Amino acid sequence: MAKKAKTIFVCQECGNESPTWMGQCICGAWNSMVEEKIVPADSKEDSRRRTTEAAKPTKLAEVGTRDYKRIDTGIDELNRVLGGGLVKGSLVLISGEPGIGKSTIIIQTAANIARSGQRVLYVSGEESDEQIKMRADRVCGQIPDNLFVLPETNLENVEIACDNIKPAFLIIDSIQTLYSDELDSAPGSVSQVRACGNKLMKIGKTGNIPIFIVAHVTKSGDLAGPKTVEHLVDCVLNFAGERDQELRILRSFKNRFGTTSEIGAFMMEEGGLAEVRDISGTFLENKTDGAEGSITAAIYEGSRPVMFEVQALVSAANVGFARRTAVGADNTRLSMLLAVLEKKAGLKLLNQDVYVNIVGGLKPEGTSIDLAVALAIYSSYKGKAADNKTLVIGEIGLTGDVRAVRFADKIIKEAARMGYERVIMPASNAKNLKDIPANCTVIGVKNLTEAIKMF
Repeated sequence: MAKKAKTIFVCQECGNESPTWMGQCICGAWNSMVEEKIVPADSKEDSRRRTTEAAKPTKLAEVGTRDYKRIDTGIDELNRVLGGGLVKGSLVLISGEPGIGKSTIIIQTAANIARSGQRVLYVSGEESDEQIKMRADRVCGQIPDNLFVLPETNLENVEIACDNIKPAFLIIDSIQTLYSDELDSAPGSVSQVRACGNKLMKIGKTGNIPIFIVAHVTKSGDLAGPKTVEHLVDCVLNFAGERDQELRILRSFKNRFGTTSEIGAFMMEEGGLAEVRDISGTFLENKTDGAEGSITAAIYEGSRPVMFEVQALVSAANVGFARRTAVGADNTRLSMLLAVLEKKAGLKLLNQDVYVNIVGGLKPEGTSIDLAVALAIYSSYKGKAADNKTLVIGEIGLTGDVRAVRFADKIIKEAARMGYERVIMPASNAKNLKDIPANCTVIGVKNLTEAIKMF
C-alpha cells in the first residue's frame, strides 16, 4: 500500500513548520509559507526505540580528550582558515558569489588530496563530468587516478556511491541541487536542503569522511536556505572578492575546530587560484606616493597583521544633502567619525560629500581603523598629503579620545619589516610596547587633536 504524503507549510525565511497556512510566520516574515509534502517514514523506523546502553549518560570527567586528525589540503592558505587542515568527519560549508572561485579551489583541493593516495569523490549537480574534467585539466595539470566524479542530484544515489568507493574526502556541489526521495518537494526547497544537510552529516560522522558542501547565496550575500544547515555544519567559509579584481579573500564565519579570525588570500590566475603569501604587499602595491586622502592602516587577522590603504575624498556638495558613502567600512561608524571631526577638530563637513574606500575589497572588522579613516578625511579636506612611510592604528571614542587596539606590538614588527618609519597609535598601546624596532618611530597619541598635530 502506498504511503500517504503529509502536507505541511514551511517558512522560507526561518524554516519553521506549520500544519496550516498563515499570513505571518512567528519569525515575523509575511507570506513566506510554502506548501510541501513529506512522505511518512517506515513504521519500523518510527517504532524503533533507543537501547538502554545508548541512552546511558557518561560522566564528563571520564570522557577522554580526542586528538583530531587533520588532512592536509595541499593549500596553506586554506589550511590556515580551517585551523590547520580538514578534520575527519567534519562538514565544511563554502559559499560565495557565482564565478568567485568556489569550484576552482575545491577541485584544486580534491586533486591535492587524491595525489596523497586517498580517494576523493566529487559530486556535481550543476555541471557534467566533461565540464569538471575541463576545469581540472586547466587548474590541476595531471589528474590523479584517485579522483572520482559523479554527476548526480539524488542523495540516495550519492550514499550508494560512497558505500562503493569509500572516499576519504567528499565534495557536494551544490546542496541546493540535491534532493531526497523521502520528500515530495523540489530541490533547493527549505525542507530538501534541511533533509539533505542532515543526511550528509550522517554520512560524514558515521564514515569519518570530511565533506565540502557548496552553497548558493542570495542577492544580499547571505547563505540561501534555512539557517539549520549553518548550525549543522562544523565550519562555514565565505569566498569574497570583486569580479574586476584578481584578489580573493577566504574568511571563516564559523569553525568548531579553529579560530574564526583567520583569512586566506588568493589571486585568480589563468591556471587557477594561487596563494598570496604577502597579503599586505598586495593591498599596498598600487599605493600612490604623496596622495591626499590616503592613509595606511593595519588590522590583526588570526595570526598575522594585514596592512591596507584607506582612501577618503571630501568635496563640496552642490545639490541637496551631502553624501556619506563607505566601501569596505561601516557607514554608521563613518557618520560617528564625521561628527567627532566636526566637534573636536573643527572641520565643517555639513556641506561636504565624503567618500571612504578600503582599497582591495577588504572589509576589516572592528574599530582599529577609526583613526586612519579620520586622518584620511582630514587629509583630503585640508589638501595635505600624508607621509607614505607612516602607519596609523587606533579606535576613536565619542569624546575624541584614541583608545587602545589589540596586537599593537605585532603590528609594529610587521610595519618595521615592510619599511614603515613612523607609527601613530594610541598612547596606552605605545607605553606598553617592549621591543620597538630601531628603524621605526612610535608616536603615541591620547586624542584626535594630538593625532592631527602629529600628522
